[in-house]
Parts: sequence; structure tokens; C-alpha cells
Amino acid sequence: MRNTTITRAAVDRQAKAEALHASIVEQVQQLADSGQWRAFLEFARSFHTYSLNNLLLILAQKPDATMVAGFRQWQAKGRQVRKGEKSIKIFGYREKTATTDDDAGADEGRVIRYFPTLSVFDIAQTDPVEGADPLPSDPTQRLTGGDDHGVIAPLTAHLELRGWAISRAPLTHASGYTDPEALRVILAEGISVEQSAKTLIHETAHIELRHIESVEEYRQHRGRMEVEAESVAYVVASLCGFDTSAYSIGYITGWSDEDVTVIRDSASRVLAAVHSIAEMLDR
Repeated sequence: MRNTTITRAAVDRQAKAEALHASIVEQVQQLADSGQWRAFLEFARSFHTYSLNNLLLILAQKPDATMVAGFRQWQAKGRQVRKGEKSIKIFGYREKTATTDDDAGADEGRVIRYFPTLSVFDIAQTDPVEGADPLPSDPTQRLTGGDDHGVIAPLTAHLELRGWAISRAPLTHASGYTDPEALRVILAEGISVEQSAKTLIHETAHIELRHIESVEEYRQHRGRMEVEAESVAYVVASLCGFDTSAYSIGYITGWSDEDVTVIRDSASRVLAAVHSIAEMLDR
């Protein structure tokens, strides 16, 4: 009787997993058709790309910063920095040619480079200007729940038995990553418990799917591999009782470049990894 119950549960889970994977295709297609992802991409690309040193300065002063621009730049984007907001200080870059009026003297014509202090503000420090077009919303919203839905402890135990170490680190633009040489899975500090659980499933999927055995292979096929890992995370999380679509669908849409055939073609690999990770959680 017990074996029959286990078999029936496995069959039901497989059917649910297949339906969930099919729903990813539908949701990605809807997001692509709506133009929301493309609009957000264009908006994100309109921001200046800061150097690593300036990124570290921004995060040191405002760890929760997401989109940063100067006072006038925000006005041009239809937003106004709120009165009393404290600016984030970074370094700019300027250069000028020395003239006879400069201290350079005999070095007339020499290019002088200098780094003035600039003030920037995060989007959370601004409000929309009345009458301005609303900003496109980010289709990849991190999860905020405080429940790991029974994911973190069993997956951590499984990975540690296989020689992997799980640790935390301050990450700027990712929720986590896998270091195959050091056999470490790193999760970002400061993310919610629910986001941590989803990220751990994602990184476990990379390991199960053998994505990180060759760095060169991963670089060549990164889009497909990220689609597969996040698809696994979405399906496994749903089987565990929590919905990651607010993050996963946008993430998959981006890495698939809005091409649902990438998702369809990976179905068998994704579902095999889902089954494997679901068994880890059952144990």
C-alpha cells in the first residue's frame, strides 16, 4: 500500500511539474508580448554605467540602492529628488588641456585628468513629477517572504554531503553564484529567506545539470543554462508551495531573449533536475 502511495505521489508530482513548466512558456510569451520587459531594458540602459569603485561607494553609503542618477538626470526622467534627501557621493571624471594660465607652466597643452566629487540619488529617494509618464516596472522583483518552505536545510545538507560549502557574501548584482573550483555556493547577504531558498534551488540546479563543470561551456551557453536553472527553481518552488513568478518569469524572459523555444527545448532536462531536487527535499 505504501509503495502504491509513493508511486501515485511521484506520478502526480511529475504531472504537476510538466504543467508548471508549460506555464513558464505562456507567462514569458505574455511578458514579451506586453512590451514590459523591452521597455524596462531600454529604461535600465539609459542609466550611466558606474565603475567598480563607484559601485562600492554607492553600496557603502546606501546598500539597498538599485538605480542611481544625478539630480538633473532624474528630472529628465520625470522624477524629482525629494527635499532633504541625503546624496550619495561618488567620483566623476574630467580632463582639461593645460594653458599658460594654469600652474602647469611649461606643460602647456598637456591633458590634466581630475576626479571631482559628484552627488547622485537612488530611485527610492525620488518621486514622480506630476504629468510625467510612469517609469516601467522591473519584471524581476526579489521575493520578500520570511519562510523557506522547507528548502534551505535539506538542500544545504545534501550539498554538504557532496563536499559543497554554503556561505554568504555581500553581492552587488546577484542573489547568489556557484564557485566550482572551491566547491562553494554563495548566497547574497541581505536577501529575504524566501529569495535565499529560491536562489539555493537555482544554484543546486546548475550543479545537477552540470552547467559549471566547464567555465568555457558555461560562457558559450550561459543564456540557455540560466533559463534551465531558473525554470527548475520556479517549478520546484511551486511544488514546495511558494510562487516565484514575480522574479523568475522576468529573469527567464531576459536570459531567453524573449525566445520561448529555448524554454521548450530544455523541458526534458529541466524536469529531470526538478525530479532530482524534489527527491533531495523529500529525504
